[in-house]
Amino acid sequence: MAAMQKNTLKYSAVVFLGGASYGVMAATIKCALAEGFSWTQTAASQAFFGALLFAVALAALTVLGKRPVPLSPKRVLSLLGLGLATCTTCVLYNFALTMLPVSVAITLLFQFTWIGIVFQVVATRRKPRLAEIVAAAVILGGTLLASGLFSNTVGHLDPLGILCALLSAVSCATFMFLSARVGCDLPPIERGLVVCLGACILGFAVCPDYFSSGALQAGIWKYGLILGVFGLFVPVVLFGIGTPHLSAGLSTIMASSELPCGIAISVLVLSEPVDALQTAGIAVIMLGVAVSQLPNLLPQGASARFRKKRLQ
Repeated sequence: MAAMQKNTLKYSAVVFLGGASYGVMAATIKCALAEGFSWTQTAASQAFFGALLFAVALAALTVLGKRPVPLSPKRVLSLLGLGLATCTTCVLYNFALTMLPVSVAITLLFQFTWIGIVFQVVATRRKPRLAEIVAAAVILGGTLLASGLFSNTVGHLDPLGILCALLSAVSCATFMFLSARVGCDLPPIERGLVVCLGACILGFAVCPDYFSSGALQAGIWKYGLILGVFGLFVPVVLFGIGTPHLSAGLSTIMASSELPCGIAISVLVLSEPVDALQTAGIAVIMLGVAVSQLPNLLPQGASARFRKKRLQ
């Protein structure tokens, strides 16, 4: 039991870091848009540089003597599909950011916390744990505060932007759900490369003139590199390591680290104001993450009694 608790905490921390890496995306995309690049170019850049990073890493491992694992066409297709799911999130989120403030867009994306629990219930027919339900409720409450939705400066919100941001939440929850089930036994770097190639399919579909447009020469590569690292390379590797060992509900809860990280970076990079309510919201989100881990933080005997009580 103690070993199981320790493993859950370890893999939860891995997913937490993967979610935090997503927090870099919003500010980076906003900076790219401010420099005149289109949302389609930023989406394609993320997919391209993500694949490039994985290709370089795989080449380095091959030089060091680690040969890639042979993949069947079925496995390749499933991993490409996983890449399409994560790039769908990127495309929808990038488009939403052209119409919504960062705080609002990231809040709507954040609905993947409870959507992931719904996926878990539907797929496994297992009721969510009490700690997961309480944590999701606490995190959603904190999200509303941290988003700045109660601020008078939010103004009119574009309905299309709201729809795209909500759909990005659905695709994000889908990616995290499938990430725990597709190609988990493969080496992370090889798996990540195929996933990113799937992302490239959609990325270049929305921006077919990416290479001929001159965006790379104009400097989008620096934003693409950041998005590739923090929007694909790091989360794909970390989610691939952590999510197979956690429930879908707990995985999405731990990935909620994206919001406080995203808001903090927006303050530092974009100088977006943060009021007392938003600060309180970030603290509430961290409380929700702690609640989700309560059964694993309790001593072994207390944890067993907690689980027993939950099942009664």
